[in-house]
Amino acid sequence: MKIRPLHDRLVVKRLASQETTKGGIIIPDTAKEKPIEGKVVAVGNGRVLKDGKLRALEVKVGDTVLFGKYSGTEIKLDGEEHIILREEDVLAVTKSEK
Repeated sequence: MKIRPLHDRLVVKRLASQETTKGGIIIPDTAKEKPIEGKVVAVGNGRVLKDGKLRALEVKVGDTVLFGKYSGTEIKLDGEEHIILREEDVLAVTKSEK
């Protein structure tokens, strides 16, 4: 399914969380926290400013981003979980796809 978020929103697919700790202890599913890192799969056109101009997003498709634990709205696309969030909810870009 193709999706294009509106305005300054982006669609992010969470990256898989760690299954074990550095010491080798296996983390059960009930104790795992949702990852706060994900890959951007779609972006909107940009934010409309008060004067009517469009400001392009700094985040691009393919970027790996960090976001708040409770940020965004969770959705399912083609059976996979994604999050729709605003650009302002992105805390940092860790890797950019060139």
